[in-house]
Amino acid sequence: MFRRHGTSQKQQEQENHEQQPEIKVNELKSALGPLSGRNLLYCTDACLTRYLEARNWNVEKAKKMLEETLTWRSTYKPEEIRWEEIAVESETGKLFRANFHDRFGRTILIMKPGLQNTTSMDGQIRHLVYMMENAILNLPEGQEEMVWLIDFTGLSFSVNVPIKTARDTISILQNHYPQRLAIAILYSPPRIFEAFWKIVKYFLDPKTFQKVKFVYPKNNESVELMKSYFDVDNLPTEFGGKATMKYDHQEFSKLMARDDVKASQFWGFDEKTILPPESLAEPTKRRNQKTANC
Repeated sequence: MFRRHGTSQKQQEQENHEQQPEIKVNELKSALGPLSGRNLLYCTDACLTRYLEARNWNVEKAKKMLEETLTWRSTYKPEEIRWEEIAVESETGKLFRANFHDRFGRTILIMKPGLQNTTSMDGQIRHLVYMMENAILNLPEGQEEMVWLIDFTGLSFSVNVPIKTARDTISILQNHYPQRLAIAILYSPPRIFEAFWKIVKYFLDPKTFQKVKFVYPKNNESVELMKSYFDVDNLPTEFGGKATMKYDHQEFSKLMARDDVKASQFWGFDEKTILPPESLAEPTKRRNQKTANC
């Protein structure tokens, strides 16, 4: 290779390094071949970049990973999950999208495992997938990652998460939502969580493992970590901030109903198949009526 006149070797190496992602993305596009429909909508340049990053820029491995995701999405259909289906999972506020962002403008999912209110593991995973799709839908332009804030208040031995469920959840996160998690804050986890963590951590790949942060309110390093990611004026008191946060299931249901319409527009669904917001505001009542008519 000849060096351009007036360009130092270091400058040219820098230019080559900057061009490398674009080259790899184009290689992955060629390897995947023609796409259509939802696959075409899903496989943006940013998406391909995330899969390449997850596989250390190995095009063949990224292709395999992405094809497995497309197969999963074609059967699980995460973009078709609607609030009415999983609203019961959110009645206690155990998982919801925050009304504030971190300092980098990223969407935040707040999780409170101590408020677990259901026993169906499949339903709980489906709920998480729905909320992740919703978080992605609400990411600002140019932002690819979300933040998890996990509050362990109320967690006890009675809230038992099977290892298989944890493994399946991690598998979905790592294999089908690569590079979507910026950081997961485990805020003041109790001792009963430690034994669970000792097993679960082996299911995490090194990149995901590095994104999990244990935070303790009386630890100075933890306090500084939280300040580096969040404005304490917006951060709820549960996480060491100054804001008051109260989950309102009815209001959140209205928000999710509107987002369902937004999702249908993005994916090109027939909006007539989306239930109106007022029908989604009382999912428990509808579900009980349906059961009574069986």
